[in-house]
Amino acid sequence: MVAMSGGVDSSVAAVMLHEQGYDVIGITMKTWDYASAGGSSKETGCCSLDSINDARALAVGYGFPHYILDIRDEFGDYVIDNFVDEYIAGRTPNPCVLCNTHIKWSALMKRADKLDCEFIATGHYANIRMHDNGRYVISKGRDENKDQSYVLWGVSQENLARTQFPLGSFTKKEIRQMAMEMGQAELAQKSESYEICFVPDNDYRAFLRHKRPTLDTEIGPGNFILADGTVVGQHIGYPYFTIGQRKGLGIALGKPMFVIEILPESNSVVLGEEHELEKSQAFVRDINLVKYASLEQPLEAVTKIRYKDAGAQSILTQQGNVMQVDFAHQVKGIAPGQSAVFYEGNDLLGGGFLMK
Repeated sequence: MVAMSGGVDSSVAAVMLHEQGYDVIGITMKTWDYASAGGSSKETGCCSLDSINDARALAVGYGFPHYILDIRDEFGDYVIDNFVDEYIAGRTPNPCVLCNTHIKWSALMKRADKLDCEFIATGHYANIRMHDNGRYVISKGRDENKDQSYVLWGVSQENLARTQFPLGSFTKKEIRQMAMEMGQAELAQKSESYEICFVPDNDYRAFLRHKRPTLDTEIGPGNFILADGTVVGQHIGYPYFTIGQRKGLGIALGKPMFVIEILPESNSVVLGEEHELEKSQAFVRDINLVKYASLEQPLEAVTKIRYKDAGAQSILTQQGNVMQVDFAHQVKGIAPGQSAVFYEGNDLLGGGFLMK
């Protein structure tokens, strides 16, 4: 079973497996409704009718079955509700990780079992293998610019045992070339979206207001303060700000200022200079370890605190379901709610969510 979004990556993955002799079934997941999300422009992205039709047309053209899996209720209840709740808690959510971990893999496995599929496959740029210790390990894709192992840290061993990533050893350029050679010129030239799929027009503030119409009256304006508590201005409400934000603050203090902390209990947003974003330690909750079952002693690793982060040398110390991360050098912009992901070389050790 191949998860097909209608984009070039998952489409080529499906054809690749089909041509390798697998009995392929394509599945396109309908995760959300653009109309119900308050969008003003044309529906776009992986859940649009055009994308669903593109996936189906490709499957029909190659002679393998294609189904639509409607998971809007599961997705909305878990991913979207969490997205709103995290901002109201003063954190910056990571919906793609939650979707992969709790929704997509679970939904695919249930349907794979019903249709007697041995494996599921996706168009992620990552690799998977069994380690000497008997655990399934995810490692970075060959294309460093497209590597998606960061968003896969939450996938369970049980699900990894039945997962394939056909694109892991290819670059994006090579995949586009394959699509051209398949006679799929339009597919090969499809642009990529880096926006959150369910946030219309990439405007998360409008989305929060749409999902929680009473938000502005519930919370209302609050104070911009400095680290010492000095009030320097007013803001429209703490949920509309994220750690590291510099633009769109609506305040001028004569020098570049950044959001360095969010205090929901007092509806305060703490501003500071860029160096005040730097920290040498972080704590990570809800960890899922991939390469090893647990860390019995401190381990040297590279920790990434955002998707496009280059990563920083660190020492990991596991404390139950919390990981203490001590960085070799100070890192900038640790945002509670975002994922921290740990690597040993190219191998994904695991990850979790950053705490305050």
